[in-house]
Amino acid sequence: MAQTTPDWLRASTIYCVYVRSYSAEGTLRKVEADLDRIQALGADILWLLPIYPVGTVNRLGTMGSPYSISDYRAVAPEYGTMEDFQSLCAALHARGMRCILDIVYNHTAWDSLLFQEHPDWFYRTPEGNLGNRAGAWSDIIDLDYDCPELWDYQIETLCRWARLGADGFRCDVASAVPVEFWKAARQAVAQVKSDAVWLAESVHGSFVRDLRSRGHYCASDGELYDAFDITYDYDIFPRFEAVFEGTGSIAQYLEALISQESTYPANYLKLHFLENHDQRRAASYLKDPQMRRMWTAFFWCVKGVGLIYNGQEVLAEHTPSLFEREPIDWRTSPETQAYCELLRLLTELKRLPVVCSGLYRLEAAGPNCSTAVVSYELGSHRLYGVFSLSLAHSRVQLPLADGVYRNLAGGEVCVTDSTLSCGAEPVIISVSD
Repeated sequence: MAQTTPDWLRASTIYCVYVRSYSAEGTLRKVEADLDRIQALGADILWLLPIYPVGTVNRLGTMGSPYSISDYRAVAPEYGTMEDFQSLCAALHARGMRCILDIVYNHTAWDSLLFQEHPDWFYRTPEGNLGNRAGAWSDIIDLDYDCPELWDYQIETLCRWARLGADGFRCDVASAVPVEFWKAARQAVAQVKSDAVWLAESVHGSFVRDLRSRGHYCASDGELYDAFDITYDYDIFPRFEAVFEGTGSIAQYLEALISQESTYPANYLKLHFLENHDQRRAASYLKDPQMRRMWTAFFWCVKGVGLIYNGQEVLAEHTPSLFEREPIDWRTSPETQAYCELLRLLTELKRLPVVCSGLYRLEAAGPNCSTAVVSYELGSHRLYGVFSLSLAHSRVQLPLADGVYRNLAGGEVCVTDSTLSCGAEPVIISVSD
């Protein structure tokens, strides 16, 4: 585990911006102009999807994927200039916020500057051809980390961005790049920015097994914690998807979520999300407002880091293409305003000391074990979250004196015989002895 991972990260909410589709203009300046609104949601960290120039050879779609990068050390002209990036970072820092950059170190575009200058730094198939180990991404070619000179170049690139204002990195397909490289990179960046945030896109278990079965390197989530503060929740994400596809149960998902507590280091952190740029929009499958409210409250209460993907707050159902410009429709409604208020409440809740630093527990209770009971304890302060994830009526025992309690999610709840009745609304109770 990265021993320097700070407690405050447990209190954080990341807001992810896809610059190309964030506005009609698709520029960094337009993102900067909207920072007050983003901060008002409770976001502490702004994550920028790749902002670098995109390759043209074997480009997919009209504009190409931002993950097919031609130059790691430049800003795409359509997004703006390096000065625009620095201005955005300065504006974030003035608000007490941070900026993390999406770093794509597993592969580059076919016509990348790196390939033009150092073709020997790239992976070759047994036949000697360029390509990628995954086999599914025709617009990119993989790098070869057996080349020590590549390590030096990539690490210096990270240090450059840190000097320009970046406060950390979200590392794409981090599992496919050697953990020893990430450890060396983290150590070097720390000389520039000691508190840089490191988020790994750890991959699905099926991806790990596939690469390894074909003789390629792929790190597990547990290995990635040697270098990273946060990893993706993809280790159990299929269980989550199965709930809404009707092929799995909430109980199975909660069992997998609970198992993380005994699988990873004690101070592990997972990125919890209802959607991201690679997954379908939450509003497309959580159409019932109460169900959406319940699952959102639950995801912000479990231990980890919360993620808002731009447009989620206005209940966008269409996921912007990675290969075109599809601006988000930012029109609001009473329903979207209510959802934004919920996010503000939950992001404030995450900052409570008992949540940042307290002893965390998660249990499954209620009918079919479909009710999640979250608790935090720090000194005399305790916080309980009860979430009937199926919206079914549930009775849950809590170590609370009988009485009426304020529900931080709204209204009041009653505890009788140390039992709380809940149903279609999340319940969050804070008490001090």
